[in-house]
Amino acid sequence: MNTLPREFYIQDTVTVAKKLLGKRIIRKIGRQEISGIISETEAYRHKDDPASHAFRKITDRNKAMFGEVGRAYVYFTYGMYYCFNVVARHPKIDAGAVLIRGIRPEKGIEKMQENRKISDLKNLTNGPAKLTQALEITKEHYGIDLTKNSKLFITEGIKPKKITASPRIGIKEATEKMWNFKIKI
Repeated sequence: MNTLPREFYIQDTVTVAKKLLGKRIIRKIGRQEISGIISETEAYRHKDDPASHAFRKITDRNKAMFGEVGRAYVYFTYGMYYCFNVVARHPKIDAGAVLIRGIRPEKGIEKMQENRKISDLKNLTNGPAKLTQALEITKEHYGIDLTKNSKLFITEGIKPKKITASPRIGIKEATEKMWNFKIKI
């Protein structure tokens, strides 16, 4: 399977957030492979985005956003959940990442259901914490190179028919930015 090349992520963060829709996330757990089609994303940039973790300065938590594009930025939130982001930005911008908010499960659905302890497919991976639980993405994946065929990577998938844009979810600043993107699949 060909992973998305690093060049894919060297674009404006908002552009990459749209272009990731329809792509396939693949997670290898031992000998098992589980996957899903990306159905929802959100873009977070740097100095023009007060809702971004990178808005103020570089920290131990957000340093991946300032690092090499095509790598994972995984953070812990609410003291109990992980969120998975893909580092992406234009070369003239200091930081940026795309939050993967939802996927349509494809392969290894039983394993995802076991990981989430639910059987309902509709609610299996339709949120950032739900998909990290389903795919077993943790802080261990922080900084992993998503352009390499390893235990977590992204490949081509399907071509979206229609992309919708809306305000990002759960933020208090920069709510006017229509940087939440979804497709129906």
